[in-house]
Amino acid sequence: MVLTKEELIAAVRNEVRLLLHLTGKIDPAKLDYRPGGTQRSTLELLQYLAIAAPVQIAVIRNVRFTRAELGAAWGPAEAKAKTLNFDQAIAAIREQADECARSLDEWTDAEFRGEIDVFGAKFTRAAMLVNQVLAGYAAYRMQLFCYLKSCGREELNTVNLWYGADSMSVPAE
Repeated sequence: MVLTKEELIAAVRNEVRLLLHLTGKIDPAKLDYRPGGTQRSTLELLQYLAIAAPVQIAVIRNVRFTRAELGAAWGPAEAKAKTLNFDQAIAAIREQADECARSLDEWTDAEFRGEIDVFGAKFTRAAMLVNQVLAGYAAYRMQLFCYLKSCGREELNTVNLWYGADSMSVPAE
């Protein structure tokens, strides 16, 4: 694996930190905001984020990628997530730093290198973790950032998105 297990865990923890920074910018009065009729609302996006990474990690480790097995893993988690209110969704996201770290720490090197069939395409589990979990965090973090900007949070910038800070000191030249 290009990343060590410790680096992967640190990257997941950082993604959760970045996501929590952005969730702290949400105006609860705008939880129903959705950019378009078929897109998730802000609350629905948070509900999805409350389960996505932990379920994906479990699926990548334990499930064959068939509709039946994916549905059995995803369906109950999604149903529970849809019942979460704003505070509960944020709490579930916050718990992911430790939950995902514990889960990934249990993996062996052989499991990371192990090959899985994803609807006919072959991948290592490590590649799926990077492409699904880490990339998913980055993609949905960007989506949340765009929602925030669309809801009037004009002061937010790339420092908020990529560094999880409200401002950054730039050293003088």
